[in-house]
Amino acid sequence: MPKMKTKRGAAKRFNKTASGKIKFKKAKMRHILTKKSTKWKRSARASGTLSEPDAKLVHRLIPYK
Repeated sequence: MPKMKTKRGAAKRFNKTASGKIKFKKAKMRHILTKKSTKWKRSARASGTLSEPDAKLVHRLIPYK
């Protein structure tokens, strides 16, 4: 059976932690930041972790990462 291919778009967006959780960067931080509150931008700087059902889907997209 051939190796599974990694979905490159997903590989650029998600990382696995040492415990196996899926880590991602929060969205909407690229442009038009002047109208967004400082509190909102500060919380968006932190990375988040996916919930279990979503993490299962991403595990299939990035099997070797």
